[in-house]
Amino acid sequence: MPNISPARKAAFRILLAVESGQAHADDLLRTNDVDKLAPADRHLATTLVLGALRWQIFLDQQIRLLLKRPNATLDPEVLVALRLGAFQLWLLDRIPDHAAIDESVELTKRSGHRFAAGMVNAVLRAAARGAAHDSATRSSLLEEDSGKLAAVQAHPAWLVERWTSAYGVEAMQAICYHDQRQPRLNLRMESPAVQNELSEAGIELASGELLTATRIVVSGDVTATPAFREGRARVQDEGSQLIGELASGIAADLVQSQEKDHEKILDACAAPGGKTLIFAERNPHAQIVACESSPRRLADLRKRLAGYAARVECRLADAAELEEEAAFDLALVDVPCSGTGTLGRNPEIRHRLQLEDLPRLAERQRGILRAALRAVRPGGRVVYSTCSLEPEENEQLVAAVLSENPNARQISLAPAIEALQRDGILSPDGAERMQQCLMPDGALRLLPGAVPTDGFFVALIERAI
Repeated sequence: MPNISPARKAAFRILLAVESGQAHADDLLRTNDVDKLAPADRHLATTLVLGALRWQIFLDQQIRLLLKRPNATLDPEVLVALRLGAFQLWLLDRIPDHAAIDESVELTKRSGHRFAAGMVNAVLRAAARGAAHDSATRSSLLEEDSGKLAAVQAHPAWLVERWTSAYGVEAMQAICYHDQRQPRLNLRMESPAVQNELSEAGIELASGELLTATRIVVSGDVTATPAFREGRARVQDEGSQLIGELASGIAADLVQSQEKDHEKILDACAAPGGKTLIFAERNPHAQIVACESSPRRLADLRKRLAGYAARVECRLADAAELEEEAAFDLALVDVPCSGTGTLGRNPEIRHRLQLEDLPRLAERQRGILRAALRAVRPGGRVVYSTCSLEPEENEQLVAAVLSENPNARQISLAPAIEALQRDGILSPDGAERMQQCLMPDGALRLLPGAVPTDGFFVALIERAI
């Protein structure tokens, strides 16, 4: 009986739980069972889970072509075993074919589907040598020009149609291709000394492309270092960091213009806290209220911000029901959203998000933005942001809220971008890229593929004096 590697066992278990809707992959990849794996097994398990989810739609199409009955209903365990095997055969270049096939067959048997093991074996062997493998080789799927079609096929048709309509064919293809690549591991460090510490630990780093504080992990397991475990080095997408930097700079400028000695900042949807940390680091005199509606996430937020407890109040609160009136200089409203700008990092979103979810999300977002506009003082500002590519959650929503609120107006983010470059926070090349991403109304849209980040939308709104 062939052995099954710990990595494939873990990946199979996680993918089954995701398939059944029991949990999210990101949560399951952070459990003690995964943490206990040897580093190589933990890395492989993560690669298998996220890779199979990224390519699931494409894999299912190709697998169906190899079935004797293409429309046959497959049990979840059998389907997951086939996806795992096919993903390794077609998209991982260091996995021997026999390991991908034999262990997928064994996973099928041990999951109680011994009768289907022969079919799994036959399909995967055909995948390894047959027409599907020849037309979608590892190299062609990983190369930009020939991999774009497969990348598009790995996305729901309704999203592809929307992005084509909103941004054009070329931008849609770039978004899809970006989503299928392994995301870069971007780091933000507490101080320059942390970079030296990581280098001494064998972590190879490169400079980020937009922000001078960003470093990209080139090689090494940064998660195994004391700096990472203690929060002195944290993983945060460069686009997410940019939002925190923009909001922090805007808050500081507001206080200077009012000749005040400190800012009052609201982070309305704060968890997991990466942007709140940027506020605390960049605005040393600010008093910050960080809201979170989930008790579990609030506990994590408090732990993460413990070093700033004297200046940061972590509050259990629904951002749409804030009671403060004109209490803050600035509010950051990084709302819960569809997350379609993060499909490379969170690939399972594409499998559970439906078109009908967007109006529900937008209604919630409108409530949060309205509350934030009430919470800032006259002359105060609200930074509204999402990691969505959908207009209903972005420019259309901002326009709708402004149309009902004559005491608010949208203003351009161009001066804030110029200020970040002037202060040495945004690199000259990064500043040029950001100016190119400005929309006619002054909002900022980061499209994956056009910039090396997740997708984001940011708008700046001022409450009238």
